[in-house]
Amino acid sequence: MTTDTTDTPSEATTVVRACLVVDCQPTFCEDGELPVAGGNDVCTRGAAFLAAHDGDYDLVMTSQDYHVDPGDHFSATPDFVDSWPPHGVAGTPNAELHPALANARIDVRILKGQHEAAYSLFDGATTDGTAAVDVLRAAGVTDVDVFGIAESHCVFATVLAALRHGFRVRVLSDLTVPVTFEMGHAARHTMLGAGATYLPSTAAFPVPA
Repeated sequence: MTTDTTDTPSEATTVVRACLVVDCQPTFCEDGELPVAGGNDVCTRGAAFLAAHDGDYDLVMTSQDYHVDPGDHFSATPDFVDSWPPHGVAGTPNAELHPALANARIDVRILKGQHEAAYSLFDGATTDGTAAVDVLRAAGVTDVDVFGIAESHCVFATVLAALRHGFRVRVLSDLTVPVTFEMGHAARHTMLGAGATYLPSTAAFPVPA
């Protein structure tokens, strides 16, 4: 594992790859408080992907919306831009990781948004207060693969933050879903323009010929 901890992992000679699993929680799946169509399928197939590629990642990190009192982020009359119906409420079953991930290898869990709006995984921290980026730096991570919910919101914010921190980023295109097609299209355009790579999970680790 590389010991490089700068914000320019492109200069590192060793690839240390993490998988960032963004907000795969029942609250964002069908029958959840803030459902995204296809959410359950993303979680199920994402868990299968992690099982199949356990040895390909140096670190697996998950994020959870885990709201205690996020202020104006919750609203009885949400605008679905800056305010939303209550979701990911700390201590409720729907704020936990999706049941499909129950047996998945997870090295680090990140909680975000306890007392504020938080979209990016990088807005959160471990239960002992260590920031997500500091965990990745300490592990020498240079490259991250990202999947989860929703492509147009928290995946989008996570990818842009990862790029700002200097990580090389791949989005697993078949393991994420947007809130709407139009929002997903706009998010993909921005992420690609910012330097992310899009590829299906089947192409993430090609089998040598």
